[in-house]
Amino acid sequence: MNDTDPEIERKFFDMIMACSGEERFMMGVRSFDAAREIVLASLPKDLPPDELNRRLFERIYGASIEEIVKQARDGEELREWLSDDQPDKSDF
Repeated sequence: MNDTDPEIERKFFDMIMACSGEERFMMGVRSFDAAREIVLASLPKDLPPDELNRRLFERIYGASIEEIVKQARDGEELREWLSDDQPDKSDF
């Protein structure tokens, strides 16, 4: 779903692109860290470390590591984990 006005979306995109590559990278790192903390807060507190890491991975990437490796090994594309409503990669 995309309910953002195209003009606002373009302004936001331009604002982000005005930042240096390092600044954009750090924004991504901070966003990922925040998302990771939200996922961790939603998981049971008493999970063993291996189970915690497995569940964290599956919640973030949408599949188990085994499923992702199998698809990559079989030459399948990972389209279901990619959003179709992202900006055109050529803009970057």
